[in-house]
Amino acid sequence: MNVLHSLFEKPKAIIAMAHFPAMPGQPLHDERGGVPAILDAVRRDLEVLNASDVDGILFCNENDRPYRTRVGPETVATMAAAVAYLGRETDKPWGVDVLWDPVAAIAVAKATGARFVREVFTGTYAGDFGMWNTDPAESLRFRHRIGADDVRLFFNITAEFAAPVAPRPIGVVARGAVFSSLADAICVSGAITGVGVDVEALREAKEAVGDTAVIANTGVRPETIGLLMSVADGVIVGTSLKYDGVTWNPVDSARVSGLLEAASTAGVWQPGRVVESVTG
Repeated sequence: MNVLHSLFEKPKAIIAMAHFPAMPGQPLHDERGGVPAILDAVRRDLEVLNASDVDGILFCNENDRPYRTRVGPETVATMAAAVAYLGRETDKPWGVDVLWDPVAAIAVAKATGARFVREVFTGTYAGDFGMWNTDPAESLRFRHRIGADDVRLFFNITAEFAAPVAPRPIGVVARGAVFSSLADAICVSGAITGVGVDVEALREAKEAVGDTAVIANTGVRPETIGLLMSVADGVIVGTSLKYDGVTWNPVDSARVSGLLEAASTAGVWQPGRVVESVTG
């Protein structure tokens, strides 16, 4: 039984993003609206997602652009307060993602009761925000030190907006993340937010890690979800659920319904908690 079975009580899961507007101190932060405006925006999206059959929610500070590999205390404090408050308003399993700081994400998860985090835990990259190095040993030691060993770790092994300094086959990277860095799940992304995953890369990662869950992490759309979920154990989806397919727009209930219907029609997913295997 992989981590998605444990979290969602089914073999294939669809996790929807709840994107946060920019946090205090960030260039795009709404100074006039402040934290109440952040809560209002995320709550609107959460209400739509709660009314749907998506399996889980992933809270993320998506609009904290330009992104950082280490966030400040203002981001951790705001995320923790907001997620603790909003997490009480859903009965779906939920996680957190603090871009792009694994230690901050684990800290927020511990403080709020999140079940999982998604981050880039491994590798060294060159990208849009400079050189990006990681330290999975410190991240996991931190998790242990604060008593958060029950927080599951979703490793994004294809960093968005960046490329690895020393590229290796994705199957090798995926296997290394599981074997040496103790990943609970592997996420495979496209080049940037909203860009689709290479299906062959997804397949190679899945073949390399066996029973460990592999998740298509970006660019999931109704026309691709059948193929992606025939290979992967789950998907994380944000942009295609928004009005007009724009990342920064509110969640559109019609788009949510369309995506779920496409997955169900393809026979790769079904609503509700279904522990037995899905056949298609």
